[in-house]
Amino acid sequence: MEEKETIIIENENGESFETELVTYLVSKDKENVYIVYTNNEVEENGDQVIYVSKVVAKDNTVKIEEILDDSEWLDVQELLKEIANK
Repeated sequence: MEEKETIIIENENGESFETELVTYLVSKDKENVYIVYTNNEVEENGDQVIYVSKVVAKDNTVKIEEILDDSEWLDVQELLKEIANK
């Protein structure tokens, strides 16, 4: 059985929480890093809920931020599709 990696992350509101790491993504231009994680929630159809957030380094700390830019979100979706098709 594969051991699951848990990490503690801090959101843009300064709240820290433990979550299960799924993977990291790096943008094609190598400018941005994203974290894919889950809190082991399951939707009604049985699919596991995953979250994707942008990783941002500020003032010697690393935080996550919501992806608000539509173009950036499309780029992240392409990265996820590449992983799914491997």
